[in-house]
Amino acid sequence: MKKKQRSKKSGLKRLQIVTVIGVILVGVSIYYFYSAEQAQIRGYNFGNEIQAIQDELKDEQVDFYSKVSMWKENSISKDQILEYSDVHVLKMKNIIIKYTDLNIPDAFSGSVKLFKLSTETQLESDQHLINWMKNDDRGEKIRADELLQASFEYEMVALSSFEEAKKGIMKP
Repeated sequence: MKKKQRSKKSGLKRLQIVTVIGVILVGVSIYYFYSAEQAQIRGYNFGNEIQAIQDELKDEQVDFYSKVSMWKENSISKDQILEYSDVHVLKMKNIIIKYTDLNIPDAFSGSVKLFKLSTETQLESDQHLINWMKNDDRGEKIRADELLQASFEYEMVALSSFEEAKKGIMKP
């Protein structure tokens, strides 16, 4: 009789242990998949945020260079382009701040630093261009063109780095 009770207790204890292990495994599985899903959502949000910054930058640059072209064609005065230039510089500085405010996944930190460097270099180029428009100093125009080329190169490397990071995260 005691043997049967021990056997029942032993079987009950095993069942409890197996049940606890099962619950733990289910809990860990749920946590893992939840975490993976949350990471995917954060990555999607990050992608949208960086795209919004890049779109804002592109729109600002198109607008600025459109105004510069208008000035070159004498459609707007020097005072008007210089007044617009002040606004442009402020907008560019605000765009640069947005890179700092991003919640950057580790895999993308290098590419975001390069996007930010590209934008900072673009702003520096624009400031030299503005100085050229103000003072008609050909050296300022040359420096603006050099920095514009450097900005473009930083952006190309940033895009490449971003795509590589995206591929690395998407690997199964």
